[in-house]
Amino acid sequence: MSLMDHGTVRPVTAVAWSSNSSTCPRDFVLISITEDGAVANFTRSFAMKSGYYLCYSKALTGGMVVTDIQVISEKDSIPHGYCYIAEHLEPKTSVWKKKRVCVRIAPVGSVETAVLDIKLTAKSKMMLQHYTYVGDIHGYVLWCRKGHFSSPVPQAKPRSVSLDVRSLSLEQPSALLPLRPSNPPPLPNSRLSNRRSSLHSKDNLDKPADSSIQGITALDGVPFSLHPKFDIQENGTLNNIRIKSLRDIENEYSYTFAVEEYAAKRIRPTGGATSSQ
Repeated sequence: MSLMDHGTVRPVTAVAWSSNSSTCPRDFVLISITEDGAVANFTRSFAMKSGYYLCYSKALTGGMVVTDIQVISEKDSIPHGYCYIAEHLEPKTSVWKKKRVCVRIAPVGSVETAVLDIKLTAKSKMMLQHYTYVGDIHGYVLWCRKGHFSSPVPQAKPRSVSLDVRSLSLEQPSALLPLRPSNPPPLPNSRLSNRRSSLHSKDNLDKPADSSIQGITALDGVPFSLHPKFDIQENGTLNNIRIKSLRDIENEYSYTFAVEEYAAKRIRPTGGATSSQ
């Protein structure tokens, strides 16, 4: 597999054992042939129905990269910060334990160099240029190549933009109407209009003299006037509707509660008493 993918150098993110292509995890590359043309099947004995292969992945979905690979014997303790590679094998299949492959992984944003590629050879005398010797394991030689890699460029997730937000685009600004304070003259014979006019005059005194944006309110430029239907006349009527006083309301809706009082005074018959006649 080429180290260059669309102009970027991708690091190795995981290494594992796999029985065959069917058990090989998704996004993993199975090393089935060595660089010198031999079958890269790590078969332990002829009695086994299937062996196992080395595979690796360059998918950055997990956010981790492989920074180093080592081959250790069963008598050696695993180095600090390393872990044994995963095993994706068929039932009743096991990996040779006399020598183990372990890797060191780190977050992709914490390192600048990582393992870029791994290869196998069947002959220990064969040398691979630009690759580092890792170790011998069950008749094969493991090689790796380290170097700088290209960090993934974060892709912006598409978002659904409503029509209202699109209309606020800065690419096509719409012409803004100037904000100008407007105080229309009060309506004649209107007490509320006179009160409104006085409030407008007081607000104008509080505004800055330079008519800056800070002195403009949301009500500036909006004329205020009462609908003729609700204009209060001097005779105290609202569109020929007489305003009633408290005495008028009490006289019109007077209620003496006599019916309730009579019902409360009635003697209710007691049950259980019968005539002896």
